[in-house]
Amino acid sequence: MQATWRRGAFLGGLALATGLWGAALAQTAPGEVPETTVAATPAAQAEAGTYLAARAAGIAADLPVAADYFARALDRDPSNPRLLEGALSANLGLGRLEEARALADRMIEAGIDSPTANLTRAVSFAAQEDWRALLSDLEAGRSAGPLVDGLERAWAWAGLGDDAAAQSAFDELAAAPGMRAFGLYHKALALAASGDLAGAEAILALPESEGMQRSRRSLLAHVQVLGAQGRPEDALALLDSVPALASDAALLDMRAQLETGEPVEFTMIASPAEGLGEAYLNIAALLAEGEDAAVALLYARASLLLDPSEAEAALLAAGLLERLEQPALAREVYGLVPPDHPAYVAAELGRARVLRSEEEEAAALEVLSRLAQQRSDLAEVQSALGDLLRSMERWAEAEAAYDKAVALQDADSTGLWYLHFMRALAREAQDDWTGTEADLRRALELNPEQPQVLNHLGYSLVERGEKLPEALSLLEQAVALRPDSGAIVDSLGWAFFKLGRYPQAVTELEKASSLLPTDPVINDHLGDAYWAVGRQREARFQWSRALSLEPTPEDAETIRLKLADGLTLSPVAAEAASLPLDASGG
Repeated sequence: MQATWRRGAFLGGLALATGLWGAALAQTAPGEVPETTVAATPAAQAEAGTYLAARAAGIAADLPVAADYFARALDRDPSNPRLLEGALSANLGLGRLEEARALADRMIEAGIDSPTANLTRAVSFAAQEDWRALLSDLEAGRSAGPLVDGLERAWAWAGLGDDAAAQSAFDELAAAPGMRAFGLYHKALALAASGDLAGAEAILALPESEGMQRSRRSLLAHVQVLGAQGRPEDALALLDSVPALASDAALLDMRAQLETGEPVEFTMIASPAEGLGEAYLNIAALLAEGEDAAVALLYARASLLLDPSEAEAALLAAGLLERLEQPALAREVYGLVPPDHPAYVAAELGRARVLRSEEEEAAALEVLSRLAQQRSDLAEVQSALGDLLRSMERWAEAEAAYDKAVALQDADSTGLWYLHFMRALAREAQDDWTGTEADLRRALELNPEQPQVLNHLGYSLVERGEKLPEALSLLEQAVALRPDSGAIVDSLGWAFFKLGRYPQAVTELEKASSLLPTDPVINDHLGDAYWAVGRQREARFQWSRALSLEPTPEDAETIRLKLADGLTLSPVAAEAASLPLDASGG
């Protein structure tokens, strides 16, 4: 089967098909107070500071604070559309459906046209299985956008048990420009949920040329449909046709079921409410590929509100909250995934990552250590544990975790170079040069054009005074691959300095300084190079600048000594002095 498989949802027409064009919390330019807030009433004018605080929290995606401040502002100006919209978006983003629904109703009663309010009411109706109320809103023109409306209408008819009307609505959606993939996929889900597995499979098997776009979710649905039809061989063949998803936890779980002969049922959609939740998840996943994480979060929350057990909606919502720099909320949502779910490992890795971002390393270590015991067979878990231990400078333990991760990876795994590189850093910190060099060279065998590895091996060899022609070649390759990396250009310049090639060192270190002008190490290196070529006044200027940029205490002390006494140049290594110019690109 030739197809383009996508991890996200579907492509095409989404921006024109959804009504949430941007986060409601950022509708006003920075520092601007809406005219309605300032001039509508004296009470509103008095509360301008509260509004600005609410809006600032909204722009920062600090949803609990935004919800609180918007509520306070609404106490003084209860009919202000912007305040209502801001409060509604904050509460929906927090998953507070009851509060969000009350705000949406206020907006509808006030005649305020809001796609967010219309979406909120639809979610609330679906959660209550009040499908007629949802259809009534749609008939009244309360729209969240053509795509959202079409999916809501079709699933509402399914909720009312009118399969013919539901299929007609899905067909109507599929006929609309840019929406065929959504209409076909959800029609197949509805057929499968109603027991028509053959009809569902006929749609899911359609080629992309007929509009059935491939995604990870459609693959999972197709595999479940084939398994439920008693066609395990076909289901396994379908899984085998998508090697890029071979390590996906949910698909591995399905494969295990199929290979052991365990009966397979179609469980992706168990009710029309879950079907609509799937629709919101698809939209959220596609929106998440763009820039507006705040709007994507509203749809991910909508999905979770209709199906709290949908782990992928939880993972998506938590990831969006990470992007919005809301670690406490992200950690809470990751915690929704139960231990027996295939996505639990991803959720715990996410939770540990959030804890690290909050500098709660001990808590993150507890999470990863427990996970490493539970899933000692997963390289990604051991790798994450190694990364954390390395950041805590627990080098031997980090090396042991990387040992396990390397042993668990396939020899041709694309990510294996990273494990060797990280283990090299752990070994280097323990003064194990033999092990460090072996890992760095193995990483380069697996990924010959990895600039970080080229840079690290080349610089290490120069520092050790070993294999200098090769070292310079490695560093020049690294610079060619990353000419805009100040750190890598600095390595090449510093290598020239260590080899006594001072004019070349000045040239490269000046480039590095222009790329990273506030880096204390680069400025210090450039000062040394200036001193070596007799530009002593400029050298002292660079050292003074480096000192102002907060170097490490050890480096700061060295710089002070140089400012006081100048620099004593080390003799050039014999091997370096004998290098022909073309061996180093000089």
